Parts: sequence; C-alpha cells; structure tokens
Amino acid sequence: MYFLDRYDAGRQLAGQLGRYADRDDVVVLALPRGGVPVAFEVAQTLNAPLDVFLVRKLGVPDQEELAMGAIASGGVRVLNEDIVRALGIPPEVIDAVTERERRELERRQWAYRDDRPTPDFRDRIVILIDDGLATGSTMRAAVAALRKRKPGWIVVAVPVGAADTCADLTREADEVVCLRKPEPFFAVGAWYEDFAQTTDQEVRDLLSQAAHDAAGLHGG
Repeated sequence: MYFLDRYDAGRQLAGQLGRYADRDDVVVLALPRGGVPVAFEVAQTLNAPLDVFLVRKLGVPDQEELAMGAIASGGVRVLNEDIVRALGIPPEVIDAVTERERRELERRQWAYRDDRPTPDFRDRIVILIDDGLATGSTMRAAVAALRKRKPGWIVVAVPVGAADTCADLTREADEVVCLRKPEPFFAVGAWYEDFAQTTDQEVRDLLSQAAHDAAGLHGG
C-alpha cells in the first residue's frame, strides 16, 4: 500500500505539483466523491481555490464497477467502445443507465454546490484530481467537458493509476501527473490502507472549509 488514506495521498501528490503553487491562474477541481479529500490537500498546499467537477461513471448492468463510459456536466458522454462491443451492450441499455446517472449528477450539483456559480475556467490552469485511475473513463469525460470551457492548460493529477490509462490520458490532457503506476494494477482501493467511501457531508464540509480558508486569506 502506498497511502494511509485519501488525505495522505493528497499531501504526497501535492509534492509533485509545487510549480503551480501561489499562482492566481490555477484552480483545483476534484471529481466527487473520492477525489475531494485528495484535492483538498493539494489545494491547501498550492494555495489554490478548490471546487468540484461533476462526472458520473456509467456502470455495466450487474457489473457496476466496470465502466462502459461516463457523463459530465454540460451534457458530455464518453463511451468505452471496446467494452460496449465486447459485451454487446445495446443502445437502449446505455441510454437508460445514462438517464439514471444524469439524475444523480444533477442531485450532486445541488447538494455540493448549492447555487454557487461554476468558476470561470477560461485561460486558466485547471488541475483535475481523482483518488486514482482504473479505466479512466470518468476522467476522460471530465477532460472532454472541461475543454468546452476553454481553459488554458489541463493537468490530470492522481495518486495512483493503471500505467496504460495514465499514458492514454496524455493524448487528451495537456499534462498527466500519476504519482504511482503499479503493475499489476488490480484496483484503486488496493493501494490505500483506508479506502472508506467519501460521504456527501464530507464533500460539503471540505468545500466549505476550503472556501472559508480562501476568504480569510484574501480578506473576504
């Protein structure tokens, strides 16, 4: 195991992102829920604002951990065509799962962000963070959705990931920081001592604390 928990992973990951510290053009975005504690530590270390970018995995029916794709805010859907073809998943099944996850994405948008406006990403450096990368479908959806917001530079940063997935993402993000790339990979949770599910309340608390800290820092 490489990490005690997601907070420990975030502190270790932040050590590889020091060049982005104390800049006014950097924003740290977490993929909820597991990415939020990791990103919180990174944002604290870099002295950067923290927010969430909502993405939902499209799990294969009866094999929910296997991602056949993902959706993100802004109506973006990314499919893992290899899995769809290999399992012969019909379009109507994909659409049904997409609709279910779209409702959950909207619920989380309200639960986590209330009515706060989405930050302006135009021309900014955006560091997208999750607690790990397995298939990468969720992160690919996030990158695709974020591109529509015209950021200047997209960094994908994770504590641990499958080597092939980290390599694939270099074709879509401007930079990929993957702290550990174990072989064989197994699963993200295998590399954490504590991989308990992050709760909605924990997400809200961390976002609130980050906003409070930022306001105090800037005299707000």
